[in-house]
Amino acid sequence: MTTPPAPFTPEQQPAAPAPAKKGGALLKKVGGFVVVLIVGLAVKLGLPHLTGDAPVHAEAGECVTVTGPDNDPKVDTVDCSSGKADLFKVFKVVDNTFDLNACGEEHSALAQQLGSDKFVLCLDEVNPKQ
Repeated sequence: MTTPPAPFTPEQQPAAPAPAKKGGALLKKVGGFVVVLIVGLAVKLGLPHLTGDAPVHAEAGECVTVTGPDNDPKVDTVDCSSGKADLFKVFKVVDNTFDLNACGEEHSALAQQLGSDKFVLCLDEVNPKQ
């Protein structure tokens, strides 16, 4: 006579596969997309501002310094009483153009582009060189 096999005890039963975490995978995908989107927007919009390479859209009455070469000037807004070299006061801003003649021949003009906005800063030198 043969003895029947012993029934499985809980320690002997094969483990069932763990259920897949569908919510975790979806959360990772959405989180990854959000991170890529934020990084992309930061690079597109914020990086030039953080590095100081973004054009300055000064308003009339503000003062700016203009440094660098003529083909790539760097413009920074400053206090009008700073006495810095190359200090100019913006007397007019002409939007939607790169026409440097919009300021008149007796004034300095600087064409700039900020995103899709294009404009010309009309400038008067604050401390004219003697």
